[in-house]
Amino acid sequence: MSQATYNKMWTDAQKDLDIQLRREREEFLQPEKDRVKVFKMLATSYIKYMQIFRNLETAHDQLVHRQKRAVIRQVLDGVIGRILEVKKEMVELENSEFHYIDNILEDLKLLPEDIEVPIPRYFIKEKLEVLQQREKILDQILLNTGLQIQKPLKAMTFEEAIKAIQVAERARQGRCRAAFMKQIYLEEKRERQTKLQVQMGPNPDAAATRIQKVWRGYIQRKKTVKMREEEMIFLGMSLPPHLKATSVSQMYAGQVNALRSEAQERHEEDIKDKLREMEGLNIKETLQDQIGQCFIECRHIIGKFPDYPTEAAGGSMAILSEKTPEQVAAELAAKEEMALQKKAQKEKKEKEEGKEKTKGKKTQKTGKKEEDEGWKMGPSNFLSIMEEGSSQYKAVWQNRDERWDFLQDHDPELIKEEKRGEVEEEIRAQVDELMQQKLQNLKLAVDGEKSDKQKKGRKSEKKKKTTMRKKIPEMEEDLTPDRTIDSLYQELAEEGLLIKAKTVNLSDYVGEYSYLGTTLRQVDIEPMPSLADVRQLIALYGILPLGSQTVHEKAPVVKALLLAGPAGVGKKMLVHAICTETGANLFNLSASNIAGKYPGKNGLQMMLHMVLKVAKQLQPSVVWIGDTEKIFSKTVLKAEEEMNPKRLEKMLPKFLKALKAQDRVLLVGTTSRPFDANLKPFCKVYQKIILIPRPDYASRFVLWKHLILQNGGAITNLLNISCLARVSDGFTQGHIVQAVRAVLSELRLLQMTRKPLRTAEFTTSLARQDPVYREEEETFKAWYAKTPLGKAQIRALAESEKAGKGKTEEGNKGKKKN
Repeated sequence: MSQATYNKMWTDAQKDLDIQLRREREEFLQPEKDRVKVFKMLATSYIKYMQIFRNLETAHDQLVHRQKRAVIRQVLDGVIGRILEVKKEMVELENSEFHYIDNILEDLKLLPEDIEVPIPRYFIKEKLEVLQQREKILDQILLNTGLQIQKPLKAMTFEEAIKAIQVAERARQGRCRAAFMKQIYLEEKRERQTKLQVQMGPNPDAAATRIQKVWRGYIQRKKTVKMREEEMIFLGMSLPPHLKATSVSQMYAGQVNALRSEAQERHEEDIKDKLREMEGLNIKETLQDQIGQCFIECRHIIGKFPDYPTEAAGGSMAILSEKTPEQVAAELAAKEEMALQKKAQKEKKEKEEGKEKTKGKKTQKTGKKEEDEGWKMGPSNFLSIMEEGSSQYKAVWQNRDERWDFLQDHDPELIKEEKRGEVEEEIRAQVDELMQQKLQNLKLAVDGEKSDKQKKGRKSEKKKKTTMRKKIPEMEEDLTPDRTIDSLYQELAEEGLLIKAKTVNLSDYVGEYSYLGTTLRQVDIEPMPSLADVRQLIALYGILPLGSQTVHEKAPVVKALLLAGPAGVGKKMLVHAICTETGANLFNLSASNIAGKYPGKNGLQMMLHMVLKVAKQLQPSVVWIGDTEKIFSKTVLKAEEEMNPKRLEKMLPKFLKALKAQDRVLLVGTTSRPFDANLKPFCKVYQKIILIPRPDYASRFVLWKHLILQNGGAITNLLNISCLARVSDGFTQGHIVQAVRAVLSELRLLQMTRKPLRTAEFTTSLARQDPVYREEEETFKAWYAKTPLGKAQIRALAESEKAGKGKTEEGNKGKKKN
């Protein structure tokens, strides 16, 4: 598509955003008592923001214009953060991480695919070179330590190479000679047949034989071509049919994207250099003249030359503020008045807080204040960002005439405006150094004053001493002050704590949306979440905050994430998907992986310090703890005593406290037996708990079809996917993957043309595995009901039931009176 299409997409997204912001100002600022209405408002906003997010992300990725992409990026980060804020409000309102809004989607005439969370492509694009370089370094470290084995390349000697060429050449000559002899034989045979036809006349049998010969040759040629294609696919020299149809378009799209990314990466240093050459001298001269004039005017008024402001005070910017002495005095007086007013306000607030505490005790007894007020949306950190980006779009881009800009790659005038400030700052720093020396010379020559370097030196020495005293405890906290990040990175990789993430995208976690969620909740039955819901939560809590620094600093913080579910539901795959989509480093602190490494309390402290230091420096990073229930387990098995799985129990809360808002580091725990852990410390560490169930019928149907085609299989009438989805009820994604791979071997793929795939082949392979029984699923449900969010949900259901009973009793009493 052309740049005009993406410009229109951006324009439409900005219009939708303006409408949504206007709607929020009208609806969300007013308190609302009806919880159903509140949830509908939040869900509608969530869907609208998701559509805006999708359009802005596409426009940001495809547009070449640098200034436009910068404006879109600001609004895009604001929209992502607002989606996370709305999600938080929905979770607090419903006391559930999973929401079912198919009725709202139906009203808006949208599909479940429209609320799928898109992953911004700039997460990887902007740091692609850094990630590739880091991957090469990690591969080299793992190869040197023997943790990663490189596939050996079979070397061929010179004699073997000559022999192979000779064999191939003799075979070619033999085939040519055979073809030549066959041609001679066929010509002789044709001559004999023509002689017989002349003698005997036309024969119907010969005509039929000729037709059969032509037809059989045609069929055989088709079979030969098909066998050759299958052989090329088997050897990996050609694409399968289901991929080959789109390969040409994909290749063309890839080339277009590569050219577009090259155009996006064209740097702006050329314009900056030209500005420095053309306007640098004029800027320097004007600054020197202005500062010199200020010196002369100040001496004329005060009687002596002023002191040159320091860098912290603003340097020459403070001198050129264009303020009279009277204005400066008025400002100082206003500041003093403001300080006095702040003190008075603080005293009033303290008194009011004391009164509110006493009132709060009374309101707790009655419990009616919150009910009367109703729900109200909390303050947002991203509305101002979105409004600023929207106003910038209206002021600069909405009515801009761009007919002259054919390439649509940059606007030189806007770049000049941006870079002129940078050039002025660079030149100002040089001018400050020159004018400080000039001022000292003027003082010596005119006033006879000496420089105060010695006094300043003494003061600076005292300051250094005090700062050194203050910095001593900070140096003690850094256990590796003399080591570089590269050396720590290498040590962690050699010890197996820093591992290479598998290349898995979140879209590879195949699953379908739950269409019965709303219906079940209307009957007071809590449905099990679908795989599409799980995929959405991973994107919201794991990928989006890690990918954007702005979103991570201002959005609701999620430092730790727990993935709980039966074995084989894809917990590890989701951890690797988070790393792949964000380019994050992956640290493995599982109990089995750290056993015997860095022994003792000091060793454990050193290990966590190194992990935290490298993770912060090379962010984003993911710290993964597999089988995390063992850290908080009630009892340690005898077989696991040597492993000492409870080493991290006391250190994990301290590890999370060390993470600040600007640190894009996420702790992810995976467990298949969460009920073996002590619940209180477990839930204190992991703020967000995502329960991953076995796949439902819709997800199994999509998964079977996807895996069979992905592994080279073909779906025919003899293969009943619906039957496979029903038979595999209770089996996880891992079971289905194993069954498909066991059936679709290399030999079976070669036989597929003559022997199509049948349903029984997969069912027999699946029957050899143990499913997830209903008792185990109920155990997971019972455990989740004991978590803080599960308890809150049960409490809310009980309150709603009491309210419903109270209404029915009041109605019955009214009927009896009548």
